[in-house]
Amino acid sequence: MPHVNIKHFPRDFTSEQKKQLAEAVTMVVTEHFDTYEGAVSIALEPVAVHDWNEAVTVPATTERQHLLIKEPNYRND
Repeated sequence: MPHVNIKHFPRDFTSEQKKQLAEAVTMVVTEHFDTYEGAVSIALEPVAVHDWNEAVTVPATTERQHLLIKEPNYRND
C-alpha cells in the first residue's frame, strides 16, 4: 500500500527515465500517505491512442468519477 498505476499513450522510456519517474512519484506518495518507500509500488501501463476512450476514459474516469481527485481536460487548455 499504496499502488500507483500510470496509464499513458505508448512511448519509450529509458531505464534512467523510469528510475527518475519512480523516485519522484514515490517521494510524493510517501509524503502524502505517511508511509515508507518500500510500501509503494508503481506500474506503467501503455494504452494505444485508439483504445484510450474505451480502456481508460470510460472505466477509469466516467464510471469512477467519484474516485478522481483531478479530472482530465482533454481539450489541452
